[in-house]
Amino acid sequence: MSLAAEINYCPRCGNAISHQTRFGKVRPICPQCGWIYFPDPKVAAAVLVEQNGRVLLVRRVNEPYRGKWTLPAGFVDANEDPARAAERECLEETGLRARATGVMDVIAGLEHPRGANILIVYRAEILSGQLAARDDVDAAEFFPLDNLPPLAFEATQHVLETLKR
Repeated sequence: MSLAAEINYCPRCGNAISHQTRFGKVRPICPQCGWIYFPDPKVAAAVLVEQNGRVLLVRRVNEPYRGKWTLPAGFVDANEDPARAAERECLEETGLRARATGVMDVIAGLEHPRGANILIVYRAEILSGQLAARDDVDAAEFFPLDNLPPLAFEATQHVLETLKR
């Protein structure tokens, strides 16, 4: 079920919502005040850190894909620069302070209902810190590209396949 189907009352005036075609789609609309619901995409940001021919990955403790590995990543907060979000997530999950050095890829597509619609992957370099699993991961390690652990997301697989080429 989409979020639009779950909206029953106008957040502005409290009137019951109707569903009407506007701007090419059926959207929740308030017949009283004219408010129209436009869903905003969720954006996540990740870091791709390479060191000595190895790539930094973290093991998830939450579903979906608990126990599988991915790039350090997380959601971008409102009014947050996505590059700073990627750096923040790296610090929160690995204890490593990183600096985003450039965009590697932008990947669109929702992989699971609570996931991001857009993932921005930044190449990054480590500035300081001690590698340690923190926050919502239970392991953080560097892996050679030819010996990767089970990966959580298609986006992670895509990024690492691109890196191998």
